[in-house]
Amino acid sequence: MTLASTSTSMICEQRMAKANYVRVIVDRAIRRELDYSVPESLAERVGVGSRVRVPFRETSALATVVALPEQTEAKGIRPIEAVIGEAPVLSEHLLELAKWIGTYYCCPIETVMRSMLPQVIRRAEVGWKKQLFVQPGRNIAQEELDKLRRRAPRQAELLDAISKLDVPVRAAELLRQISLDNQTLRALAKRGLVELREQPVPRDPHADEQFIATSNLVLNEEQTRALKEITDALDSPENTRPILLHGMTGSGKTEIYLQAIRAALDRQRTAIVLVPEISLTPQTVERFKSRFADVPDAVAVLHSHLSEGERHDEWHKIHSGHARIVIGARSAIFAPLKNLGLIVVDEEHETTYKQEEAPRYHARDVAVVRAKIERCAVVLGSATPSLESYHNAANGKYRLLTLTQR
Repeated sequence: MTLASTSTSMICEQRMAKANYVRVIVDRAIRRELDYSVPESLAERVGVGSRVRVPFRETSALATVVALPEQTEAKGIRPIEAVIGEAPVLSEHLLELAKWIGTYYCCPIETVMRSMLPQVIRRAEVGWKKQLFVQPGRNIAQEELDKLRRRAPRQAELLDAISKLDVPVRAAELLRQISLDNQTLRALAKRGLVELREQPVPRDPHADEQFIATSNLVLNEEQTRALKEITDALDSPENTRPILLHGMTGSGKTEIYLQAIRAALDRQRTAIVLVPEISLTPQTVERFKSRFADVPDAVAVLHSHLSEGERHDEWHKIHSGHARIVIGARSAIFAPLKNLGLIVVDEEHETTYKQEEAPRYHARDVAVVRAKIERCAVVLGSATPSLESYHNAANGKYRLLTLTQR
């Protein structure tokens, strides 16, 4: 274990290339990057952004891989102990953003990592929730079935129900529907007449809710002009400025966000919507989920009231690419979306976007920097813009769009 250069120039272009060495940031406030060797058995699993367990002093520690140097001048290097998870948890874009936050807000990169990765992901102590699923097993002859009906009518009744299944179903749910117990099911499984297997089940905080798809509303002239500016930014983000959408309450800013997100999805891009924690109401979530109800699992929600299990599953839904839209409070700006096309910061003047403890970042400013790094459009919306944003718009740094009609 040795001190390594903090330069980012050696970040590997191919994230999952076979690695001989890794440069890591340990989950300890040591303000250093360390080099470790990679055992042959782990070489193909580790990449930039991977979480690993490494020997650290007299114990072990979790760490994040930030580079894959081909060589190292360090002496006495020790090997990493394990790779946590199947894929890197941070993209190179997010690592670049983390380094910017550490420099701009004058805090250790380790502290930034703690904000960027939820605790449940960092510690990797919570896994998927698994439930028992049942499906038909081997074929049964009519004679054997008649014999089963005479000797074990409850098993025969359960077998009849399972044989009609087209897809595996939760065993507990099926048993509850037909008022039979687990012992009956196990007896059938022992005979090979049914198959039982554990499968992961998502912990969706909105699983019990039904969302009815809604369609786009008709926009007025001002809204249409604003939407066109945003879609133009989606098409050429490298040539555009951050957009400040100044519109009074009731002027239709949210409808513009929704239609801009749809435009991003149509371009095979993804979107983040930041809202103040106090505004993240069930009605807000329902409006977004209903508008995109035609896309299964399209919307993921991140906020402070999620349980650890729910946060684990929502984060992995985003990381795997199943969710293409993330709506959440301040920390949602770090959502691991790929191919990011649009970031919306609603009520950008709200002081709750500023984190009180280190790293004391402002989510609005981080959104602007992330948009620049990932070459995507960013929209800051407010009825009462912050002084900083309005000043940037007046100086031409931001593009000002105004909505005056309700």
